[in-house]
Amino acid sequence: MLAMNKSKIVLGAFGLLASVAMFSACKDNKSTGLEYARNMYDPIAYNQDQPNKNFANGATSQTPPPNTTPVDFVRYDYPNTKEGYEASAALVNPLALTEKNLLEGKHFYTVFCSPCHGEKGDGQGHIVKLDKGISGVPAYHGADAISSRGGLMKDMPAGKIYHTIMYGLNAMGSHASQLSPTERWKVVMYVQQLQKIQ
Repeated sequence: MLAMNKSKIVLGAFGLLASVAMFSACKDNKSTGLEYARNMYDPIAYNQDQPNKNFANGATSQTPPPNTTPVDFVRYDYPNTKEGYEASAALVNPLALTEKNLLEGKHFYTVFCSPCHGEKGDGQGHIVKLDKGISGVPAYHGADAISSRGGLMKDMPAGKIYHTIMYGLNAMGSHASQLSPTERWKVVMYVQQLQKIQ
């Protein structure tokens, strides 16, 4: 009987203690409770839009010094004009023609180009087949494959292909944001293989 009363007393005391803890936790609406490693939530560095007393102009985001180049930036000096397109014909693919580069070029071509230009470069990608309203997607080979800028597609030099990938043409948008310069050259390499198909 005494053991039964002790267990009721312990159980009652535990219940009372849990109730007090629960109600005390609810008293302050602004409190987030105990926090572990607060410095992981509050950054030590300044935010870009935050005032910063360390600079004379008081801004955190600073303009880069003149004539600087971002890391991994590759300058492309041919503008998106007809003249820039014609001048780009002088560009030569800087990558070696290797099996690895061709395979990677094929992969990027399959992902980004084949939906319109087709797996074989025949201008009959699945988007063209699904939407009969899409026309004028060039093939890369054949006597009737003519560029909208003039000339046969099978004779188009590497620099002009790169320029078209860089800026896009007609309904084709630019792929400069999707493909790095090296990846673009790999696609050019693969497209030049498709140009050789008879």
